[in-house]
Amino acid sequence: MTQKDITFVADFLTEHFNEAPELYNRKGKYFNVERVGQYLKDEDDDLVSPPNTEGNQWFNFLKNSTHLKESPLLFPYYPEKSLHFVKRQMEGVINQCLQKPADVIGQSVHQAVCMSLYKTSKSEDSTPQLFKLPFLWNDKTSNIHYVLFTILENSISKIYILRRHTDTSRSVSNGILAVDFGNFLNNSINESSDSRCYSCLDAHFYDDETVTVVLKESVEQEGKERVLAQLPLS
Repeated sequence: MTQKDITFVADFLTEHFNEAPELYNRKGKYFNVERVGQYLKDEDDDLVSPPNTEGNQWFNFLKNSTHLKESPLLFPYYPEKSLHFVKRQMEGVINQCLQKPADVIGQSVHQAVCMSLYKTSKSEDSTPQLFKLPFLWNDKTSNIHYVLFTILENSISKIYILRRHTDTSRSVSNGILAVDFGNFLNNSINESSDSRCYSCLDAHFYDDETVTVVLKESVEQEGKERVLAQLPLS
């Protein structure tokens, strides 16, 4: 060790582990603990060496503000407590804030419609994931909710579009429909091939009137074709 290292350690011990007679009657050790570690202890006891807030601009600002001093919007400060204590206090307040909206929203949600999309076996172990890439879109102009999704297995070349009016008492025509990509691109890609079939890798709404899809060739071969297509909802 160099003299610099020894000096550094000696300074650290001198600063943080001096005897503190004023702490003799308190629970715990009779000297100041390392000042960072005390904040991280998961206990409700007061800090052995609380911070000095004298001259802190924020505290002075609050103290001199008649409106902010008692404001319920400001989270209370606990200068004698560790961060774990403050974290638990804050979690309790946040949970309390979220509970009421959760109750109100939960009571207001109800089933508007029920559609049977597919059937699976009763054994959960053998049931594959058939519902894929649901994407939600809200058309605020016409007040319609859209859901894009695919169903794997027999419908790999189809994308389904489900739409519902935001006013559940109103209905829309073609509430659910399927777009079959299949081999509809053959004429534009390769006119002589009848074997090209496309499935949907991903789909998102581009805007209120357009859907963007990523298609791939279903044929198992190297250098599969990838197509980015934009389809008008009309």
